[in-house]
Amino acid sequence: MLPANRLKIAFVLLAASLVMSSKAQEKNYVALVNPFIGTGGHGHTYPGATMPFGMVQLSPDTRLKGWDGCSGYHYSDSAIYGFSHTHLNGTGIEDYCDVLLQPTTGAYKWSSEDYKSSFSHKTEKASAGYYSVRLDKYNVDVELTATLRTGLHKYTFPAGTKDGNVLLDLLHHDIVLDSWLEKKDDHTLIGMRQSRSWANKQTLFFAIRFSKPIGKYTVALNEEEKGALQKAEGRNIKAYSTFDVSDGKPLLVQVAISGVSAEGALKNLEAENADFDFESTLKKATAVWNKELGKIGVEGGTKDEQTVFYTALYHASINPNLYTDVDGQFRGTDDKIHTANGFTNYSVFSLWDTHRAFHPLQTIINQKRTADWINTFLVQDEYGGMLPVWELSANETFCMIGYHSVPVIVDAYQKNIRGFDAKKALAAMRRYAESNRFGLPFYMSNGFISNDKEPESVSKTLEYAFDDWCIAQMAKWTGDEQTYVQYLQRAQNYKNIFDPSTSHMRGKLGAMWYSPFDPREINHFYTEGNSWQYSFTAQQDIAGLIKLYGGKQKFAAKLNELFTTVSKTTGRDQADVTGLIGQYAQGNEPSHHMAYLFNFVGQPWQTQSYLHKIFSEFYKNAPDGLIGNEDCGQMSAWYILSSMGFYSVTPGSGQYILGTPVFDKVTIHLENGKQFVISAKRNKPSDFYVQSVTLNGKPHSQSYFLHTDIMQGGELKFNLGAKPNKIWGTADKDLPRTKIDEHLITPVPYFTGNDKKFKGQTSVEIKSIEPGAVIYYAVTPLHGESTNAFFQQYSAPLQLTQSSTVYAYAVKAGTQSKTIVQDFYKLPEDKTVNVLSKVNSLYTAGGPDALIDGVVGEANYRTGEWQSYEGTDFEAVVDLKQSKPITYVGAHFLQDVGSWIWMPKSVGFEASNDGKTFTPLGEVKNEISDKDYTPSVKEFGLPVQTTARFIRVKAINYGKIPDWHPGKGGNAHIFVDEILVR
Repeated sequence: MLPANRLKIAFVLLAASLVMSSKAQEKNYVALVNPFIGTGGHGHTYPGATMPFGMVQLSPDTRLKGWDGCSGYHYSDSAIYGFSHTHLNGTGIEDYCDVLLQPTTGAYKWSSEDYKSSFSHKTEKASAGYYSVRLDKYNVDVELTATLRTGLHKYTFPAGTKDGNVLLDLLHHDIVLDSWLEKKDDHTLIGMRQSRSWANKQTLFFAIRFSKPIGKYTVALNEEEKGALQKAEGRNIKAYSTFDVSDGKPLLVQVAISGVSAEGALKNLEAENADFDFESTLKKATAVWNKELGKIGVEGGTKDEQTVFYTALYHASINPNLYTDVDGQFRGTDDKIHTANGFTNYSVFSLWDTHRAFHPLQTIINQKRTADWINTFLVQDEYGGMLPVWELSANETFCMIGYHSVPVIVDAYQKNIRGFDAKKALAAMRRYAESNRFGLPFYMSNGFISNDKEPESVSKTLEYAFDDWCIAQMAKWTGDEQTYVQYLQRAQNYKNIFDPSTSHMRGKLGAMWYSPFDPREINHFYTEGNSWQYSFTAQQDIAGLIKLYGGKQKFAAKLNELFTTVSKTTGRDQADVTGLIGQYAQGNEPSHHMAYLFNFVGQPWQTQSYLHKIFSEFYKNAPDGLIGNEDCGQMSAWYILSSMGFYSVTPGSGQYILGTPVFDKVTIHLENGKQFVISAKRNKPSDFYVQSVTLNGKPHSQSYFLHTDIMQGGELKFNLGAKPNKIWGTADKDLPRTKIDEHLITPVPYFTGNDKKFKGQTSVEIKSIEPGAVIYYAVTPLHGESTNAFFQQYSAPLQLTQSSTVYAYAVKAGTQSKTIVQDFYKLPEDKTVNVLSKVNSLYTAGGPDALIDGVVGEANYRTGEWQSYEGTDFEAVVDLKQSKPITYVGAHFLQDVGSWIWMPKSVGFEASNDGKTFTPLGEVKNEISDKDYTPSVKEFGLPVQTTARFIRVKAINYGKIPDWHPGKGGNAHIFVDEILVR
């Protein structure tokens, strides 16, 4: 028992603690959220009502199509079609916007262009869990709030109105595969909507309950009124319910959704929204949001900075979405119904984006949910046959690249988050990484991906290598040494696409560097970016990457060049590449770790300077306050972590790299009951350079700290000043480090030239990026097979006089690299070609000779063998150098409708002996459907009997892209690769 005086002190301390706790809970974090941030520009967010990680996202729809309408809402719009119940948070592809309701007055209007209403932002309000607006056309005030699985509408009709209508539109937004609607009773509608957009087959059930009895009820099928059908089926169902609102009281509408069944939706409705108390529901939603947002408390900074922070935390608390009914049932990725056992099932995993910062953030503030998400991954593997890549409503969309559920699992496991089967997870990881998907077979056998085998080859090689490092760590922790070694070696494959002559990660066609090379060019070698934005992507082995660049000084110089070079990109237009500082792109995820890399070379003040610039210029309290797509919380999670003063450069390492904090004090309330505080002392608000750091009262000279430091609780203090301190964090012992220093590979050798086609003879030089490596080679006739007996040590450039295949590998310290293979083609010297049309600079196939080199392309336009002619006809003249008997003329063309490439409408051939006067030989019409999306190659050819020196070929372009295609109004491409004259 405590002595009386100590007992009194204990009570005083307890009372003080309770008061502090109560004050923390009383803080209205919701008031600091502005859901309109990101609804303008290219943020692609929505302003409507939702709950933390909830199933329902109840929000207005102002835009039906287009990239900036991916969330269904854009701040620049002035009309609302209605209020639907599912929305995506900042994605780059359209989907969702299911089950649209629109309150109206007067006569029924069935067309969306007729029933939509204008609105003003002056009457629009939004906060976490709440949205309201006035529909000017009908003078109806709309308020929205939500529970986890239901939305609640409140419609206040104009005074004196007798009849108020509510339209239900099941056709709205994407392609409906099937739907049905049933009037269950005078207050209730139930139904199902199955649709296709990004998700190939999204199945959603719903239950709608009105606070007033339905008076008149009318259904329309295919825009034709059918009266009060009790049950309707079809692909275009709309219905009006009319209510007596003459009492002046608002009409309330409850809507529950389910991926399982209409009965499941009704259960969800009964469990979460049994009454029609809007104020009570909103109060509960506000309380839940305050609890979620209160997991991180910030003090100091400006009011706008706090709003940006808490809106970021709000946006990072929306996805993934709950995808489990109240009874535990959910639809799996096998399209069957299952019951969650010991976990909660979720959906909407934008893993290419979110593995970088969003999931590392959640390992700090949402550990229980993180375990649920990982268990969701594992049942998706069990039922659907694979870990998710980009899963949406039980559909794998295969959007983006990599297998980035892996770092999410591994990062969580490294941080001691359990509650899932680690060995089962490792087996699932290996199943994906050893599959035949997306260039993986070539990656495994060759150590890199060539773009003629798989597009976006550089990005895929780099991101696969990081994921493989994560698998290696999981194997090591679970005692699987063989898998550890295998995947640690795969994790070094990034070395195989590093070009020392340019100091860039550079694409290959076959085993040769793609040329001409421009690191600013956005092309099909990279995912939403260019070489600049991928040349610092080896987070698993930054020490090895620095070595490739030639050491810390050269690496730092290249980093500086990244941030200071010209910001203009070249190549194809890529709307995602925004927020440029030099070629660094804050608006897209591949760049997000790069400002922190200065810490790895002892220049942390550079990191601090660029972070301050990003904070100041790219995150604002305005509708266009996000510089790029929100991407399911990643853009915001970057800001949350970075503004607190640190970032997870390498998920799975347990390291956080220090930056510079925005706020005076940040308190993280951990699930284990402890707190971690980050505080900043500065002489004036503009100070951001780190002068010194202490951790739990002790000097901290390292420019990083560990996840365990956070979880143990404590305080990280920054002392900030106006000028950079070029001593702190610069000693070798204080630098963060990721490195692979065992089971090292020997990188593949490379050819120094860039032309696999030659006339007469060519010289082939082979080099290695590995000092001291010995190269071996073999030469066979074209497409011949190599054997060990053919290989000999390389000492000088090879002289080729015939079409040949060259094999090569490198050996160092007894370790042999993968073998590279390259075909070399000797061009015919009995003809030339003159192209009269303008070729697209991204697809030249190396020049005009590609049209007469005898190499016929496959149905893959990215191989480098195809030439493109955009929005114009193709015309060329082949010169045979003398008149010859000709029995056949032809040309090879490609169709890939999904990539805007169509067969020509027709191909005509003409002959001449003087190159001036041409005689028609005939014309071949296209017979392949312009709506056939399967990539295909067709030879347009004619048997002829003539003697001529010149053959002219003219292919007529498909023309403008039609309205039924996503590229409507754009220019079609002609892709040609060979002109045949025999």
